[in-house]
Amino acid sequence: MTWVIPNALENHDLASTAWYMPTRLSPYPPSRPELEDDEDEEGMMATVAYLTSLMDDLVKQGIPEQRIVLGGFSQGHAMSLLTGLVSKYAGKLGGLVGLSGYLPLPDRIPVLRQEAGLPKDVQDEVEVFLARGTGDRLVPKRYHRLCHERLAELGVKDERLVLKEYDGMGHVMSGAELRDLCEWLERVVPA
Repeated sequence: MTWVIPNALENHDLASTAWYMPTRLSPYPPSRPELEDDEDEEGMMATVAYLTSLMDDLVKQGIPEQRIVLGGFSQGHAMSLLTGLVSKYAGKLGGLVGLSGYLPLPDRIPVLRQEAGLPKDVQDEVEVFLARGTGDRLVPKRYHRLCHERLAELGVKDERLVLKEYDGMGHVMSGAELRDLCEWLERVVPA
């Protein structure tokens, strides 16, 4: 087994590490959506290219695509889902994992898929594990629900999607969450 755990690159605009320039995630739908900040599509797509290059390296080492699981926490959640849906590895991976995050660029995904030469809708058997804590104040619950709904609209089958919520857990990871993730990995990664 090999683990590749990349860190986000230094973002000089933010004076910290970040996969992309974050936007504020409000617990309530915006009353004036036209005034909301745009998501950092350029930064996100640069991250998709970077994560794709890491998977290219794994495949060159002889690791079958269906044994690769792409996952992350917070912004890593967002980038794992986006990469798993719009990169050349879409539909070929063992699974996608999202912990305490959201689905970025939800309305652009069909276009990004078509630009990548993929069908507009997900037509594969991708396995997805999504988890969050009920006490997460950084990524409100509505983003977990919106992520689930958008994945279903894109064609991710309900029987391929595991949704977990952990009572009282904030924007962190927990032992119970990792236990559930490990059980899921044992089920979806081929022997």
